[in-house]
Amino acid sequence: MTERDAPAEAPQEAPSISDTSDISDISHPSQAAVPKPEPAARSLRRTGLLVTLILGGLTATPPLAVDMYLPALPEVTKSLSAPAATVQLTLMACLVGMALGQLVVGPMSDRWGRRRPLLIGLAVYIVATALCALAPNVQLLIAFRLAQGLAGASAIVIARAVVRDLYDGMAMARFFSTLMLISGVAPIVAPLIGGQILRITNWRGVFVVLTVLGVLLAAVVWVKLPETLAPAERHSGGVGEALGAMRGLLADGAFSGYMLTGGFAFAALFAYISASPFVIQEIYGASPQTFSLLFGLNSVGLVLVGQINGKVLVGRVSLDRVLAVGLTIVTTAATALLLMSLGVFGEVGLAPVAAALFVLMSAMGITLPNTQALALMRTKRAAGSASALLGTSSFLVGAIATPLVGVAGEHTAVPMAVVQLAAALVALACFVGMCRPWNRRASVEGAES
Repeated sequence: MTERDAPAEAPQEAPSISDTSDISDISHPSQAAVPKPEPAARSLRRTGLLVTLILGGLTATPPLAVDMYLPALPEVTKSLSAPAATVQLTLMACLVGMALGQLVVGPMSDRWGRRRPLLIGLAVYIVATALCALAPNVQLLIAFRLAQGLAGASAIVIARAVVRDLYDGMAMARFFSTLMLISGVAPIVAPLIGGQILRITNWRGVFVVLTVLGVLLAAVVWVKLPETLAPAERHSGGVGEALGAMRGLLADGAFSGYMLTGGFAFAALFAYISASPFVIQEIYGASPQTFSLLFGLNSVGLVLVGQINGKVLVGRVSLDRVLAVGLTIVTTAATALLLMSLGVFGEVGLAPVAAALFVLMSAMGITLPNTQALALMRTKRAAGSASALLGTSSFLVGAIATPLVGVAGEHTAVPMAVVQLAAALVALACFVGMCRPWNRRASVEGAES
């Protein structure tokens, strides 16, 4: 086993000597895998399953808020007498809110700690979700969904920051992969739950259930999740210091590279989520039940590969190397989808397309968690701001990619494949051109020799 692949020390994760000029608080993975935590953090680490469930519930909040509502879109259109295109804005409003909200909540958590902004955000999320259930028209529903997204952003951004507070190095990478087991299940079960809710009530009942889930999650956080950011590690400044921290993060080429790599990989994922119902059902004639089965299988593939990443690969193979393999697989699968959509192989059935989508989705299990871990390894004191930048970039790029998959109508898979391939190529270019893991490895090895 080479020094680069050794589990105890991973020089390739460390910044180069030149990289440290932009960020003063970059932590070095050659330190212990887990930093010295405060007493509350030590207690949390001893209850690893509980912390995993709580943080998993927080990271599952966005997909639940978005995907549980999907089966209700046709009913909302009829109930509120609104055009389908206008009702679609309720989805985009929620995504945009989650993207922008992270920019606010992340720096707040660096200044005041994780617990207070999280509880406030969950409280506002509960109120906004309840108002969605009462919305009398589509305009107010769009506004309430925007507020729901803005407040719900606190869950996902602070969950990532808490992971950074508790773990470092390979331990952090493993924990992100473990989180995928929970957060990856949410897109599978959310539409199924939404469909079952619609069998006994209307679309407003979906938001009632989301409100109840929000109340339960807030109660668990209130009782079981203590503060994880010690007062000595908090930022004392205001908006100026928060913006300065973000500028410092963005000035670090490797952090920005991992951020953009993850963001564009997320865009390929969003292209699949947005277009696959039409591609699978309208173009290839599959039933809703078949689509649900394929959607579930793809999500299971993502979760399983994520577990392989955390349990087998992390500590044995360098994170940069695993990320490179994941991006290559995503790009290859997207290329195959485009060629099939263009008819290069003649008329193809559902099976080859479904297989390519399965491969693409499964590869996300080694792509998304490793980009987050590698980016957050670049900073310690500004974990909230770093988490905000990671989440905002992903949701904004995903929100932009979502309408692009339908530019040529609902009866061709070419736009989906083009968006996925373009996103994968940009992600690969950002990784190679900005992260340059071989340069950072050489610099560190030279410094240590």
